[in-house]
Amino acid sequence: QVQLVESGGGLVQAGGSLRLSCAASGLPVGFYNMGWFRQAPGKEREFVAAKTWRGEYPYADSVKGRFTISRDNAKNTVYLQMNSLKPEDTAIYYCAVQRRGASRYDYWGQGTQVTTSS
Repeated sequence: QVQLVESGGGLVQAGGSLRLSCAASGLPVGFYNMGWFRQAPGKEREFVAAKTWRGEYPYADSVKGRFTISRDNAKNTVYLQMNSLKPEDTAIYYCAVQRRGASRYDYWGQGTQVTTSS
């Protein structure tokens, strides 16, 4: 059974940093597309960053240069390092996996809250 568990969210002042973790079980993170998404209050969920099984690392324009996605295959965990946080980064952040052959991300974590104060 696939399970994704996010952690690392919290309250931080503008300009600060946080590192989110996504611990996966039931599948190897190095073999599939792993992504981070976020949803702010009253807004639709949006793409933040991904690590594809081909070794690509796409980012949303709004986080380029500030956020970095990485993985630790030994721990089967994906990370999202977030620097220079802004109030507009406030959202629930979700980890997701897209298995090979799937047309969309098909497993999701429960989310972790990130709040940036001005």
